[in-house]
Amino acid sequence: MDFAYSPRVQALQQQVQRFMDDLILPSHRDWHRWADAGVYPLDVIEPLKCQARDAGLWNLFLPGLRDDEPGTRLANLEYAPLAEIMGRVPWASEVFNCSAPDTGNIELLHLFATPDQRAQWLEPLLEGSIRSCFAMSEPDVASSDPTNLCTRIARDGDSYVLNGRKWFITGAAHPSCRLAIVMGISDASPDAPAHRRHSMLLVPMDAPGLEIVRNIPVMQHQAIEGHCELLFRDVRVPAANLLGSEGDGFAMAQARLGPGRVHHCMRTIGQCELALELMAERALERMAFGRHLSDFANVQDWIAMSRIEIDQARLLVLRAAWRMDVEGNAAARTDVSAIKLVAARLQTTVIDRAMQVFGAVGLTPDTPLAALWSWGRALRFLDGPDEVHLRTVARQELARSRAHRGENVLQLQRWMPPDSAGDAV
Repeated sequence: MDFAYSPRVQALQQQVQRFMDDLILPSHRDWHRWADAGVYPLDVIEPLKCQARDAGLWNLFLPGLRDDEPGTRLANLEYAPLAEIMGRVPWASEVFNCSAPDTGNIELLHLFATPDQRAQWLEPLLEGSIRSCFAMSEPDVASSDPTNLCTRIARDGDSYVLNGRKWFITGAAHPSCRLAIVMGISDASPDAPAHRRHSMLLVPMDAPGLEIVRNIPVMQHQAIEGHCELLFRDVRVPAANLLGSEGDGFAMAQARLGPGRVHHCMRTIGQCELALELMAERALERMAFGRHLSDFANVQDWIAMSRIEIDQARLLVLRAAWRMDVEGNAAARTDVSAIKLVAARLQTTVIDRAMQVFGAVGLTPDTPLAALWSWGRALRFLDGPDEVHLRTVARQELARSRAHRGENVLQLQRWMPPDSAGDAV
């Protein structure tokens, strides 16, 4: 494993950083001016998207791009450091057509869409002319176990009819959102295997019977793109809108998650780097009791631990990206669970320290820290709660131990003196 960035990646890092410095950061006030007024800042985003595409900084996240598709084909390991740079401004990834949930939805369509589905949905997503959302989580069940889902997908002649309720559906309130990929039960038989009962439908956002009930605030912050509750009442779509095959929904959902979690984690690391920079600068400038904050041992410890933990997390994420590139997404499943857990906890830890150094101003909109901390706390639920990922890692570790059961006992006996109690092990 060699995590040194190639000359190509280093050149792209410099190019993305220049784009951020020269175009995105100067537009940040305008973006907030519109967003704070409750209007999605398309007037800010769309011209920047054109510039990013002209610069060749487009669809960087998708290793499987074909020659006839717009964008720059990069491996997961190559894209990861670019996602870190984009993550420093939460809305920036949209400019490069690299934002969630579109990235995961594009992955799904790339893998499973029919030619007609590609033409209707994938191509506009790759062009950046539309946005999409992914509707899985539900209010009445523990959605960390997707076999619990209750939304019903019923075949009726040449159509499917959809009934159910979804919530925390990111991006559903975006003015360019035209597509919801909806996961629900398509086999009502109680005898069907739990992981073969679900399917996915491609549902236009203007389909009759689909209602955006509300945009749910997260940690008292209402995202302008939406974390929405959706209601589906007898929503009818053509049978051709089935993605993949009936019963494949669970497997497709798993295929969607791996690369997207790498993207989330690297954006998180970029936000933690920003928080650490702000924390260190504040500590060098701020005085208390006649000394700079940077002179206090506890503040130095916070800075040092943040540096170490960020670097550790980055290496773990890069290893997961490398495994996906070399061995495939399935082989890296446990690695992806590990990075999702580590990155979400890292964000709240590092940003909490930075907020403490800033004092009360760290709780206000005068710095990005409060918003980034809130998002970090939300990340401990998004794409599965911490406990699910801990269980995934533990299960692999126990399976490895079970496969070599007894070997460690023999090793222990060799270490123990002959007359010790170890002989009785």
